[in-house]
Amino acid sequence: MLTEAEREGLRVVLVRSRNPLNMGAAARAMVNFGFRYLRVVQPYDVAFRDARSAVDAEPVLEAAEECASVAAAVADCSLVVGTAEGSGRRTEEPLERLETVAAEIAEALRGGAKVAVLFGSEKTGLSNQNLSHCQRVLRIPTESDQPSMNLGQAVAVVLYELVREREPEAAREAVTMATAGDRERLVALLTEMLERSTVECESSGPTAEERVRRLIRPMALTEEEAHGWMGVVRHVLWKLKGG
Repeated sequence: MLTEAEREGLRVVLVRSRNPLNMGAAARAMVNFGFRYLRVVQPYDVAFRDARSAVDAEPVLEAAEECASVAAAVADCSLVVGTAEGSGRRTEEPLERLETVAAEIAEALRGGAKVAVLFGSEKTGLSNQNLSHCQRVLRIPTESDQPSMNLGQAVAVVLYELVREREPEAAREAVTMATAGDRERLVALLTEMLERSTVECESSGPTAEERVRRLIRPMALTEEEAHGWMGVVRHVLWKLKGG
């Protein structure tokens, strides 16, 4: 089971949530399982902090951070996980089972990393643009004829899976993983390098940034590796600019 200190590293991120009562229920689930850091991205109703469904979870709502974008909400996190019900939206990353990704999240938290878990709006879920920030996408195994869950229920199920008892894993050497902010800076540098080194032509295919994101997203980059690659790309850009 995760310790209180390890749980401090988790950020629950609600993206464009529409119903204050659902947001209150999500906050209550966080308190039930010992998590307290909530971030909201463009909430539909600004009155969510007064949600009556947040029984004993008012401090979580009051302290919730409001973010203008998903990128801002996950910038300090080394692992970003999205949630999808799996029946409609096509994701670049394969949908993985909840218990598999939860074990990876728990391992990252034990290593001292910050982890963000994203939940989409009740009506549309997470968009493909939202999911482009995620290294993992998990699916709660619901029935195919009723795949969508209430927001509060979904948060509760994922957090329960994080705290339940598991067989202890073999100890690994601790490393500092690259944050989402590091990844964004690397994506920006690689995109600029690609754009400067190729001839522009009209195309209906993915943009240079989209192609770079597909390459970077599945990589388990450490902080040292990300900074090393950024140094290499900056040097190439300097040459391309006539340095």
